[in-house]
Amino acid sequence: MNMKIFHTWLPVAAGLTLLTTPVAAQQQKATTPNIVFILADDLGYGDLSAYGQQKFSTPYIDQLAKQGMRFTQFYAGTSVCAPSRASLITGQHTGHTFIRGNKEINPEGQQPIADTVITLMEVLKQAGYTTGIFGKWGLGPVGSEGDPMKQGVDRFYGYNCQRQSHRYFPTHLWDNDTKVVLEKNGQLQEMNTYAPDLIQEQALRFLDDNKTKPFFLYLTYTLPHAELQVPDDSLFQHFRGKFAEKPYKGNDYGPSATVPGYASQQYPHATFATMVTKLDNYVGQVMAHLKTLGLDKNTLVIFTSDNGPHTEGGADPVFFNSGGGLRGVKRDLYEGGIREPFIARWPGKIKAGSTSQQTGAFWDIMPTLAQLTKAPALTYTDGVSLLPTFTGTKGQQQHNYLYWEFHEDGGRQAVRQGNWKAVRMQAMKHPDGPVELYDLARDPGETKNIAAAHPDIAAKLAGYMKEAHVETSLYPFQPK
Repeated sequence: MNMKIFHTWLPVAAGLTLLTTPVAAQQQKATTPNIVFILADDLGYGDLSAYGQQKFSTPYIDQLAKQGMRFTQFYAGTSVCAPSRASLITGQHTGHTFIRGNKEINPEGQQPIADTVITLMEVLKQAGYTTGIFGKWGLGPVGSEGDPMKQGVDRFYGYNCQRQSHRYFPTHLWDNDTKVVLEKNGQLQEMNTYAPDLIQEQALRFLDDNKTKPFFLYLTYTLPHAELQVPDDSLFQHFRGKFAEKPYKGNDYGPSATVPGYASQQYPHATFATMVTKLDNYVGQVMAHLKTLGLDKNTLVIFTSDNGPHTEGGADPVFFNSGGGLRGVKRDLYEGGIREPFIARWPGKIKAGSTSQQTGAFWDIMPTLAQLTKAPALTYTDGVSLLPTFTGTKGQQQHNYLYWEFHEDGGRQAVRQGNWKAVRMQAMKHPDGPVELYDLARDPGETKNIAAAHPDIAAKLAGYMKEAHVETSLYPFQPK
């Protein structure tokens, strides 16, 4: 096995001290912030009322924005799950990440992230943090080199496989490397045990178990990913009948149920509103628990989503304006597929009720949290630390450009530099093909391709696409 190599961040921000020797838990609690990173699944830019949602409200997440900073120009790693999350935990964009697509493994799991890849969890462990992931992993089966327990995770509970997470009443979950069989669900026969509730219960317990030492709690909630299913409880009843509905016919629980699959849903609109509201309630429970434990003022809480809104299982992003007026959905590299809500709350450090237009992306999370904790960091990262923006201090480094690639539907590439955005379709067959060009300042909805009017800018951004992509045999992109 190849050794992972770390180096150490030099102190940058005033008032933050490098922890070089073990100290008492209470001393660490006083000087080192806890970190809660909340990642929704397929939540669009416009799916929160803090970002304009009109058909339902998200008061607990909105409260995070009122108490912290709301970003309006922040991006996911790409427009589908596994590579986007790989970008987040490695500090690299999808032209460099080890995982660049949703490559499935049977009977359960996805392509393992290599043991040589340094992950965010490993970096934070080097700084003395206890790390826990609760929700969905999707970066390597149990026992593989991509097993979360081999990637710096002290505690994992949830779905190892993103394919399994298509079902909200699954056959099993994983507690570290132990399979937790959900007997009341049978083999997808019954809808009795709702997995997200079990995952939330274990996440709150993690807070209890680690309240006296620095922790990194990574909540990879599956909501509101398809399938559209929730318990038939008072929350669902609150929304049932409020919207016009178009029933969805799918792969129902019972003798013929398969994984993956999306069950039928008579009330897809009501169910989606319930799912996002349930997600909001989970966030509220986490914040209340932090306060009960006396940890809320010494905890950095970040909320975002892994990609744009989906259309599977009866979901209707047009009805909810889930893209917030931006073009595209999940799998698109237009703004609706990759621009995400992003909120950061840290009392006394991040100005309450503030809004930032700082451009950022998932690969900025690694350097940001490494600088925050004075942890060892990647010897290479595509990201920049957003800590100066968080704390309102000088010295915020800017990206020259942001880059994304997508490995399905013929391949897509996108680059943003300043307000210019270039998108290339069918990039696998036509790596030097024409790019679409948009001015996001004047045309945030990417409605008018102005490449013909600005050939020099289009050519420059196309050059960045070539520069940013490094070919890999695991996820070949360019033709030989």
